[in-house]
Amino acid sequence: MPDQIPRQRSLASACEELDSLLQRSLREHLLSDVPLGVWLSGGIDSSTILHYASQVSSSRLKTFSISFRGRSFDETSYIQQAVKEYGTEHEQLDLNPELDLQGAIEEFAYYSDEPSADAGALPVWFLSKLCKTRTTVALSGEGADELFAGYLTYRANAFARSLRKFPPSGIALALAGLRLWPVSNEKISFEYQLKRLLEGSLMPAERAHVYWNGTFSKAEKRSLVSAKLPPALDQILGELREMLSARKQDLGAYLWFDQKYYLPDDILVKSDRMSMAHAVELRPPFLDHRIVEFAATLPASLKIRGSQQKFLLKELMRDKLPQSILKRKKIGFDIPAHEWVRGPLRSLVVDALHNGLSDYPEVFNSDVIENYLRDHLEKRINVGYHLWGLMVLFLWMKKWAIQAPAVSTAAHRLAPADVSMSI
Repeated sequence: MPDQIPRQRSLASACEELDSLLQRSLREHLLSDVPLGVWLSGGIDSSTILHYASQVSSSRLKTFSISFRGRSFDETSYIQQAVKEYGTEHEQLDLNPELDLQGAIEEFAYYSDEPSADAGALPVWFLSKLCKTRTTVALSGEGADELFAGYLTYRANAFARSLRKFPPSGIALALAGLRLWPVSNEKISFEYQLKRLLEGSLMPAERAHVYWNGTFSKAEKRSLVSAKLPPALDQILGELREMLSARKQDLGAYLWFDQKYYLPDDILVKSDRMSMAHAVELRPPFLDHRIVEFAATLPASLKIRGSQQKFLLKELMRDKLPQSILKRKKIGFDIPAHEWVRGPLRSLVVDALHNGLSDYPEVFNSDVIENYLRDHLEKRINVGYHLWGLMVLFLWMKKWAIQAPAVSTAAHRLAPADVSMSI
C-alpha cells in the first residue's frame, strides 16, 4: 500500500489497536464447521496466533509442528513451551532423511502448477500431510514478517547502504578473501550470510533486496541459458527503485514491495499449493485487511528499533508469551539445502540436472550448471539452494513435458529468472 502515510502514535496506543485487531481477526478466522488447528513453529508469529486463538476458542486447540531433531535450527524446545503454555493437543513430525523426501519433491511438480524454487515447500508439504490426519482447516502466521519487518533482509538493506560508501574495489577485494573461507554445511551459516551481504552491496539497492531472498544474481542467471534472457524483474524492480528514490525512509518501500510480490508470489503460493494438495484449508489471520491497513500506517520506528525487528508485535506480546520465544533468533522454515544436496538428496539432484541438461541442450549451458553442481558437491562453494531451484525447474519441465522448439522462444519461456523470486 504505497500511498499510505505513516501516522505518528504512541507505542501504548499502537499496541492497544493491534491487540483489538488481532482479537477480531482470530474470532472470525476460527469460524469453522470442522475441527481447526494451528501450525506452530515456536516463533513469535505462530505463537501470537495461538495465543489469540486460545483467548477466543471454546475448545482445546490442536497444534501441528515440524522438527529437525539434533540440528542447530530445531525449534522443538520453543514449540513445547507454547504447547505447555496453552495446553494444546499437539502433533509433531521430525523431518529427516529417513522420510520419503524424494517422493514428496517429485510430487511438487504436479501440485505446484508452476515451478517454485522455495525450499520451504518440503517442510510445508509434510506439515500439511500431518495436519490432514487430525483436521482440514488450520491457522498460520504468514504475513507478519512482511507487515512488521521481520526478515533479516531489511537489516541487510541498511548494512549495504553503509557499505556502498566504500569503494567497490575494496568490497570486491574483501569478498575475494572471504571466498577462501571454508564453506559450512549449516543451513544459513555466517560465512554464507556475509558473502551474500558483500555481493549484494555491489548491486543497486533494489536488485540486492531480491538477491538476498533468492539465489542467482542477474549475471549468473544470464550464464545459465544459451539465449538472451527477458528482463523478467526489471519492470517490477523499477517500481521499487522509484519508491526508494522518492522516500527519505526506505523501510516502507521494501515492505510494500514484499507485500505486493514476495508474499503473494512465493510465501502464499507455497503454503497454498502444499496445503491444498492435502485438502487442508490454510488461513493467515495476520492478513486480515484491517491489520494490513493498520500496519501500513505505522512509522518505521514501531517496526524496527535498533537491532530489534517486529518491535511493535514483540512489545504487544511481551507479557503474553514466554520470554524465550520473544527473544529467540529468527529461523527460516526450510531445509538444510547445502547439506542435503550433498547427502540424502544428492542422487535426485544429480539425476534431475543431468536429465534436464540432456533433454534441453539447446536451452541451458550445461558446462555452467555442471560446474555449479561439481563445486558444491566437492564443498568448494555453497549453492545448495541454487541447485534446489534448478532441480525443481527440471522436474517440473519433465512432469509437464515442456517443449523447447526454438532457442529464442524456449529461453523466454523457461528462463530461471522466472522461477519464483527464490531463484
